[in-house]
Amino acid sequence: MKEEYFKWHSPHLNRDIEMLVFGHAGYPIILFPTSMGSYHENKDMGLIDSARWYIEQGLIQIFCPDSIDKDSFYNKNIHPIHRIENHVRYDKMICHEIVEKVKNNTSSGKVVVAGCSFGGYHAANFAFRHPGYVSHMFSMSGAFNIKSFMDGFHNDDVFYNSPEDYLYGLNDYEIWNMDIVLGTSNWDICFDANLKLSKVLSDRNIHHWLDIRQERKHDWPVWKEMFPHYLSRIKFF
Repeated sequence: MKEEYFKWHSPHLNRDIEMLVFGHAGYPIILFPTSMGSYHENKDMGLIDSARWYIEQGLIQIFCPDSIDKDSFYNKNIHPIHRIENHVRYDKMICHEIVEKVKNNTSSGKVVVAGCSFGGYHAANFAFRHPGYVSHMFSMSGAFNIKSFMDGFHNDDVFYNSPEDYLYGLNDYEIWNMDIVLGTSNWDICFDANLKLSKVLSDRNIHHWLDIRQERKHDWPVWKEMFPHYLSRIKFF
Protein backbone atom coordinates (compact mmCIF):
# COMPACT_ATOMS: atom_id res chain seq x y z
CA MET A 1 0.00 0.00 0.00
CA LYS A 2 1.54 3.26 -1.13
CA GLU A 3 1.88 5.94 1.55
CA GLU A 4 3.09 9.52 1.01
CA TYR A 5 3.74 12.37 3.42
CA PHE A 6 3.14 16.00 2.45
CA LYS A 7 3.86 19.23 4.28
CA TRP A 8 3.21 22.73 2.96
CA HIS A 9 2.63 26.27 4.13
CA SER A 10 -1.08 27.03 3.90
CA PRO A 11 -1.83 30.56 2.69
CA HIS A 12 -5.33 30.35 4.14
CA LEU A 13 -4.11 29.37 7.62
CA ASN A 14 -0.69 31.03 7.49
CA ARG A 15 0.82 27.91 9.02
CA ASP A 16 2.26 24.59 7.98
CA ILE A 17 -0.15 21.72 7.32
CA GLU A 18 0.75 18.04 7.20
CA MET A 19 -1.09 15.27 5.39
CA LEU A 20 -0.73 11.56 4.66
CA VAL A 21 -1.99 10.12 1.38
CA PHE A 22 -2.68 6.41 0.96
CA GLY A 23 -2.96 4.69 -2.39
CA HIS A 24 -1.62 5.12 -5.90
CA ALA A 25 -4.90 5.89 -7.70
CA GLY A 26 -8.67 5.90 -7.38
CA TYR A 27 -11.60 7.87 -6.04
CA PRO A 28 -10.37 10.65 -3.71
CA ILE A 29 -11.48 10.30 -0.09
CA ILE A 30 -10.91 13.20 2.32
CA LEU A 31 -10.75 11.56 5.74
CA PHE A 32 -10.85 13.90 8.73
CA PRO A 33 -9.38 13.03 12.16
CA THR A 34 -11.36 13.03 15.42
CA SER A 35 -11.36 15.90 17.95
CA MET A 36 -7.96 17.62 17.92
CA GLY A 37 -6.56 14.62 16.06
CA SER A 38 -3.46 14.64 13.87
CA TYR A 39 -2.99 13.76 10.23
CA HIS A 40 -1.68 10.30 11.21
CA GLU A 41 -4.47 9.40 13.69
CA ASN A 42 -6.60 7.43 11.22
CA LYS A 43 -3.54 5.36 10.30
CA ASP A 44 -2.49 4.85 13.92
CA MET A 45 -5.96 3.68 14.96
CA GLY A 46 -6.34 1.19 12.11
CA LEU A 47 -9.02 2.94 10.05
CA ILE A 48 -6.78 3.12 6.99
CA ASP A 49 -5.98 -0.57 7.27
CA SER A 50 -9.71 -1.36 7.33
CA ALA A 51 -9.86 0.04 3.79
CA ARG A 52 -6.66 -1.66 2.62
CA TRP A 53 -8.35 -3.80 -0.05
CA TYR A 54 -9.89 -0.75 -1.76
CA ILE A 55 -6.58 1.09 -1.60
CA GLU A 56 -4.45 -1.73 -2.96
CA GLN A 57 -6.91 -2.34 -5.79
CA GLY A 58 -6.48 1.28 -6.89
CA LEU A 59 -10.15 2.00 -6.26
CA ILE A 60 -9.61 4.79 -3.73
CA GLN A 61 -6.94 7.21 -2.62
CA ILE A 62 -7.30 8.51 0.95
CA PHE A 63 -6.15 12.00 1.94
CA CYS A 64 -5.69 12.52 5.70
CA PRO A 65 -5.15 16.21 6.50
CA ASP A 66 -4.27 17.64 9.89
CA SER A 67 -6.93 19.30 12.01
CA ILE A 68 -6.66 22.70 13.70
CA ASP A 69 -9.34 22.00 16.33
CA LYS A 70 -6.93 23.05 19.08
CA ASP A 71 -6.86 26.52 17.55
CA SER A 72 -10.54 26.73 16.70
CA PHE A 73 -13.39 25.01 18.53
CA TYR A 74 -11.33 23.74 21.47
CA ASN A 75 -9.30 26.88 22.14
CA LYS A 76 -10.92 28.40 25.22
CA ASN A 77 -8.14 30.99 25.48
CA ILE A 78 -9.45 33.03 22.56
CA HIS A 79 -12.80 34.72 21.97
CA PRO A 80 -15.42 32.59 20.19
CA ILE A 81 -15.38 34.94 17.21
CA HIS A 82 -11.75 33.99 16.63
CA ARG A 83 -12.52 30.28 17.12
CA ILE A 84 -15.07 30.30 14.34
CA GLU A 85 -12.88 32.51 12.14
CA ASN A 86 -10.08 29.97 12.44
CA HIS A 87 -12.45 27.18 11.49
CA VAL A 88 -13.65 29.12 8.43
CA ARG A 89 -10.01 29.46 7.35
CA TYR A 90 -9.60 25.70 7.81
CA ASP A 91 -12.66 25.07 5.64
CA LYS A 92 -11.14 27.25 2.92
CA MET A 93 -7.84 25.38 3.19
CA ILE A 94 -9.56 22.02 2.75
CA CYS A 95 -11.58 23.33 -0.18
CA HIS A 96 -8.96 25.27 -2.13
CA GLU A 97 -5.72 23.55 -1.17
CA ILE A 98 -6.83 19.91 -1.21
CA VAL A 99 -10.27 19.23 -2.69
CA GLU A 100 -9.94 21.46 -5.74
CA LYS A 101 -6.60 19.82 -6.54
CA VAL A 102 -7.79 16.20 -6.31
CA LYS A 103 -11.47 16.29 -7.31
CA ASN A 104 -10.67 15.64 -10.97
CA ASN A 105 -8.77 12.44 -10.19
CA THR A 106 -11.98 10.72 -11.28
CA SER A 107 -14.48 11.49 -14.01
CA SER A 108 -17.11 12.61 -11.49
CA GLY A 109 -15.07 15.69 -10.58
CA LYS A 110 -16.08 15.13 -6.97
CA VAL A 111 -14.66 13.71 -3.75
CA VAL A 112 -15.87 11.60 -0.85
CA VAL A 113 -15.63 13.13 2.61
CA ALA A 114 -15.63 11.01 5.76
CA GLY A 115 -14.70 11.09 9.40
CA CYS A 116 -15.30 9.63 12.85
CA SER A 117 -16.61 11.50 15.88
CA PHE A 118 -15.69 15.19 15.42
CA GLY A 119 -14.28 14.17 12.06
CA GLY A 120 -17.85 13.22 11.22
CA TYR A 121 -18.86 16.81 11.92
CA HIS A 122 -16.10 18.11 9.65
CA ALA A 123 -17.16 15.72 6.88
CA ALA A 124 -20.83 16.63 7.12
CA ASN A 125 -20.24 20.37 7.40
CA PHE A 126 -17.86 20.42 4.44
CA ALA A 127 -20.24 18.32 2.33
CA PHE A 128 -23.27 20.46 3.05
CA ARG A 129 -21.37 23.73 2.60
CA HIS A 130 -19.81 22.56 -0.68
CA PRO A 131 -22.25 20.02 -2.16
CA GLY A 132 -21.01 20.60 -5.69
CA TYR A 133 -17.67 19.09 -4.73
CA VAL A 134 -18.94 16.04 -2.80
CA SER A 135 -20.49 12.86 -4.15
CA HIS A 136 -20.60 10.89 -0.88
CA MET A 137 -20.54 11.86 2.79
CA PHE A 138 -19.86 9.20 5.42
CA SER A 139 -20.17 10.42 9.00
CA MET A 140 -19.38 7.86 11.70
CA SER A 141 -20.66 8.89 15.15
CA GLY A 142 -20.61 12.58 14.30
CA ALA A 143 -22.41 15.50 15.93
CA PHE A 144 -23.64 18.46 13.96
CA ASN A 145 -24.14 21.51 16.16
CA ILE A 146 -21.21 23.72 17.25
CA LYS A 147 -23.08 26.04 19.61
CA SER A 148 -21.62 24.32 22.68
CA PHE A 149 -18.16 25.49 21.57
CA MET A 150 -19.21 29.13 21.23
CA ASP A 151 -20.00 30.06 24.86
CA GLY A 152 -23.24 31.75 23.81
CA PHE A 153 -21.66 33.74 20.98
CA HIS A 154 -23.53 33.66 17.68
CA ASN A 155 -23.01 35.18 14.26
CA ASP A 156 -23.48 34.17 10.63
CA ASP A 157 -20.32 32.06 10.62
CA VAL A 158 -21.57 30.07 13.59
CA PHE A 159 -24.96 29.59 11.93
CA TYR A 160 -23.50 28.52 8.58
CA ASN A 161 -21.21 25.97 10.20
CA SER A 162 -23.98 24.24 12.18
CA PRO A 163 -25.66 21.83 9.75
CA GLU A 164 -28.64 21.36 12.05
CA ASP A 165 -29.42 25.04 11.49
CA TYR A 166 -28.53 25.96 7.93
CA LEU A 167 -29.77 22.78 6.24
CA TYR A 168 -33.34 24.01 6.53
CA GLY A 169 -32.55 26.90 4.17
CA LEU A 170 -30.13 25.11 1.83
CA ASN A 171 -31.44 24.81 -1.71
CA ASP A 172 -28.40 23.73 -3.74
CA TYR A 173 -29.72 20.90 -5.91
CA GLU A 174 -26.41 19.04 -5.59
CA ILE A 175 -27.27 18.00 -2.04
CA TRP A 176 -30.15 15.89 -3.36
CA ASN A 177 -27.62 14.08 -5.58
CA MET A 178 -25.26 13.25 -2.70
CA ASP A 179 -25.01 9.82 -1.07
CA ILE A 180 -25.28 10.61 2.65
CA VAL A 181 -24.64 8.11 5.43
CA LEU A 182 -25.05 8.85 9.13
CA GLY A 183 -23.46 5.98 11.04
CA THR A 184 -24.22 5.62 14.73
CA SER A 185 -25.26 3.05 17.35
CA ASN A 186 -27.77 2.80 20.15
CA TRP A 187 -24.88 3.13 22.66
CA ASP A 188 -23.27 6.03 20.82
CA ILE A 189 -22.84 9.28 22.80
CA CYS A 190 -23.79 11.01 19.53
CA PHE A 191 -26.87 8.85 18.91
CA ASP A 192 -29.35 11.67 19.56
CA ALA A 193 -27.36 14.06 17.36
CA ASN A 194 -27.65 11.62 14.47
CA LEU A 195 -31.37 11.16 15.01
CA LYS A 196 -31.80 14.93 14.99
CA LEU A 197 -29.82 15.48 11.79
CA SER A 198 -31.67 12.59 10.14
CA LYS A 199 -34.94 14.34 10.93
CA VAL A 200 -33.66 17.59 9.43
CA LEU A 201 -32.67 15.76 6.25
CA SER A 202 -36.00 13.93 6.14
CA ASP A 203 -37.87 17.22 6.59
CA ARG A 204 -36.09 18.48 3.47
CA ASN A 205 -36.72 15.23 1.57
CA ILE A 206 -32.97 14.67 1.32
CA HIS A 207 -32.35 10.95 0.87
CA HIS A 208 -29.88 9.45 3.33
CA TRP A 209 -29.14 6.28 5.27
CA LEU A 210 -29.28 6.43 9.06
CA ASP A 211 -27.23 3.34 9.91
CA ILE A 212 -27.85 2.39 13.55
CA ARG A 213 -25.60 -0.40 14.83
CA GLN A 214 -26.62 -2.28 17.96
CA GLU A 215 -24.76 -2.34 21.27
CA ARG A 216 -21.60 -0.70 19.98
CA LYS A 217 -19.64 2.04 21.74
CA HIS A 218 -18.47 5.38 20.36
CA ASP A 219 -15.04 4.04 19.47
CA TRP A 220 -12.74 2.78 16.74
CA PRO A 221 -13.91 -0.87 16.54
CA VAL A 222 -17.32 0.05 15.15
CA TRP A 223 -15.87 2.76 12.89
CA LYS A 224 -13.49 0.19 11.40
CA GLU A 225 -16.53 -1.92 10.55
CA MET A 226 -18.48 1.00 9.12
CA PHE A 227 -15.81 2.56 6.90
CA PRO A 228 -15.19 -0.32 4.44
CA HIS A 229 -18.93 -1.02 4.37
CA TYR A 230 -19.66 2.55 3.34
CA LEU A 231 -16.89 2.56 0.74
CA SER A 232 -18.75 -0.24 -1.03
CA ARG A 233 -21.46 2.31 -1.89
CA ILE A 234 -19.15 4.16 -4.30
CA LYS A 235 -19.62 3.43 -8.00
CA PHE A 236 -16.03 3.07 -9.11
CA PHE A 237 -16.69 2.33 -12.78
